[in-house]
Amino acid sequence: MGLNISLAPEVLFHIGSFTVTNTYFWFFCLWLFLVVGAIIFKSRIKLMPGKFQNLVEMAISGAYDFTESIIGPGKKAERAFPLVATMFFFILISNLLAYIPGQAAITINTSGGIVPLFRSIVADYGFVFMMTISVVILIQIIAIATSGPFAYIGKFINLRSPLKAFLGIMDLIGEIAKIVSLSFRLFGNIFAGEVLAAVMLFLAPFFVPLPFMFLGLLTAVVQAFVFSVLTLVFISMASEVSPEKATA
Repeated sequence: MGLNISLAPEVLFHIGSFTVTNTYFWFFCLWLFLVVGAIIFKSRIKLMPGKFQNLVEMAISGAYDFTESIIGPGKKAERAFPLVATMFFFILISNLLAYIPGQAAITINTSGGIVPLFRSIVADYGFVFMMTISVVILIQIIAIATSGPFAYIGKFINLRSPLKAFLGIMDLIGEIAKIVSLSFRLFGNIFAGEVLAAVMLFLAPFFVPLPFMFLGLLTAVVQAFVFSVLTLVFISMASEVSPEKATA
């Protein structure tokens, strides 16, 4: 039996014209689990918290303090924290779920052959790309709301001098590069870890793959943290008032 590594997610079935892949199916299961879990947890919140509630509150408080240390206290942190914390939590859980033992053995017989029912969500570049696009669009909206539409456009189109025109082009390239840097960093590391673990498991299926699996677990945590922190930094940069507007 050969080793089959696919860059694209495998198709499970179709609902009308809508294609359901194994990454989308895993995403739906995770989304349903998190929503139901959040509803249950909210219904059991008490004024005198137990051990689990204490642990959750400590984690949220620490994460919020970290957010304030980057973006500053006040409304900016209050508005950015729910988005960034949700992204970190979702990416982290998505990455860790890929290491549940035995899930690769759960397969389904499709028209294209036998394919695994579950696959790491973040190993699907389409999902990572759309998440990154959403972040970049949000950053542009924040920048426009902060600086104003004319100042925002003037940042990229400035014909007062050749130098300022060149800098405007570089700023535009920098905004586009955010899509590549955010998405490729997350997708590339997770997919590479998945491929490396699969290759080592195929070549030496006992103790040799263990160090690579631990390395993959570390990468899963680090990449969720890096993506969230970079998003927070970009939001902080976009929400800074320009010197011209501050002195106006």
